[in-house]
Amino acid sequence: MASEDISQLVDALAKTQVCGGELSFKGRALKLDTAEAAAEIIEEIEGFESLQALRLEGNTIGVEAAKAIARSLSNKKELQKCYWSDMFTGRLRSEIPLALVSLGNALMNAGAQLTLLDLSDNAFGPDGVRSIETLLKSKVCYTLQELRLNNCGMGIGGGQILAAALGECHRLSSALGKPMALKVFVAGRNRLENEGAIALAEAFKSIGTLEEVQMTQNGINHPGIRALAKAFTENQHLRIINLNDNTFTEKGAVAMAETLKTLHHIEVINFGDCLVRSEGALAIAEAVKSGLQNLKELNLSFGEIQRDAAISVAESVEQKSLLERLDLNGNCLGEEGCEQLKEVMESFNKQDVLSALSDDESDGDDDDEEEEDDDDDDEDLVDEEEDEEAEEGGGEDDDEEQEQEKASLVDQLIVEEPVKTLPIAPTSEAAVFLASPSPDKLIKLGSKRALLILQQTDLSNEEKVVQTFLKVATAYRDDQETKTAVLDTTDELLQKAFNTPGFQLDVFVTTLLVYMGLLKSEEKIKVVANLIGPLTILKQVIQKSYFPRSVIPILSAFLKKQNRAFDSCVNAKFTLLETMENL
Repeated sequence: MASEDISQLVDALAKTQVCGGELSFKGRALKLDTAEAAAEIIEEIEGFESLQALRLEGNTIGVEAAKAIARSLSNKKELQKCYWSDMFTGRLRSEIPLALVSLGNALMNAGAQLTLLDLSDNAFGPDGVRSIETLLKSKVCYTLQELRLNNCGMGIGGGQILAAALGECHRLSSALGKPMALKVFVAGRNRLENEGAIALAEAFKSIGTLEEVQMTQNGINHPGIRALAKAFTENQHLRIINLNDNTFTEKGAVAMAETLKTLHHIEVINFGDCLVRSEGALAIAEAVKSGLQNLKELNLSFGEIQRDAAISVAESVEQKSLLERLDLNGNCLGEEGCEQLKEVMESFNKQDVLSALSDDESDGDDDDEEEEDDDDDDEDLVDEEEDEEAEEGGGEDDDEEQEQEKASLVDQLIVEEPVKTLPIAPTSEAAVFLASPSPDKLIKLGSKRALLILQQTDLSNEEKVVQTFLKVATAYRDDQETKTAVLDTTDELLQKAFNTPGFQLDVFVTTLLVYMGLLKSEEKIKVVANLIGPLTILKQVIQKSYFPRSVIPILSAFLKKQNRAFDSCVNAKFTLLETMENL
């Protein structure tokens, strides 16, 4: 063999990795638009005997290329693992479902029996879930053990479709005497919210074989958390529960703590940035102390936990011989409380497992409990109003005095300073929306929603305007009614703000970039989890005559930078950039 041929062979082997039934094109950054462009992959697949795993992640595959690859998979009956994450970067959202349908049909035609399906980091939204619905219900997935759909922008609707498909798959496979035994479910950063989480909880109850659940950063509040807690009791082999960056409050945390008492194989609990607060932390500490001998990691960081409750958590892990990490950073211990916590961990020789306490957020005095109790009352108020809407269609309290007191409490919760431009309206509906934004709540505000939200926003405060803009923008959905409501409200907000005397445009832009996760802040800022809504709305408002053209080059520069914040919204980013270039 000529040295040139040998060199070409070595180069090919270096690019395409073959190992024990696995064919990998991972991270090749291939842009495959046509069947011809995918010829190399197709040839490799067709020539691979007993293909068991195919890695296509880190490439971008168009509709025609997907159809061609699908044809090469149509006889690969032995295929078990599809690593197909990050596979559609730069593709139109309308293209992705067509590509997924082709690939799914190929697996069904081949009679494959999957054990792993990873479609993470593909921004396909609800339509993408619909495109894999038939596949998930089919015999191909009766053997599924791992399903990874992290950062796919599914939304509530996608989560509900997914839940129904999983439930149907389990029902059909059970009828054949071999129920689907799903072990790993990953669906973080998907805007599932309560409705999506509740739907998935029902599916989890039926499945009963889960060992790992990761649903981080999904906007789930206590109703969704309680539903998941109930479902977890039916999955007695759970080892890993990661619900980081959702909003438990005490109600969700206490419910989850009761569930933890029934689970005997738990190794990892990640409830960081979940606002479990002191009451929730104490309940979790009790659950840990009474069992959980396999516990390796406990994360209750950034939960507004006071000193005494944090120390109770530390004391609860004394007998956990396998513990590798305890994270209580970002809570409210104070300097003295941090030292006490370290002393407790040192007393049973576990100081090395305690994470740094560098972001502690208060002086830790128990006198702060009074303020915390006020917050609890406010949270309970919002929760009660949400429950009433769900159970009674949003009926109003006849006691005018009590209603005014509630409105006052919510207004205090949302508005830290008096509104300078408009008087506060007597209703608290807009404040409830701003406390927990959702499309339904925005629609329910009616035709005067823009006015009501403006009344809750200090238009002379650039940060308040940014926060309100993003809360409204994240309620964006594809249906026309919601689109119009979001656009009209943000349009009115920005127009009024930009015309407010003394409003500093540069501060507004900088703050917007920080809250969108595009610019680092020295302070701890909770950035927007998914930028599809904000980017889509920005595309519209930048075209308005009131929007300063001087801002556009700044926004464009940050949009062009590499940033993981864009992983779930690549199409929205490119559309916004294209609009900017045409202005």
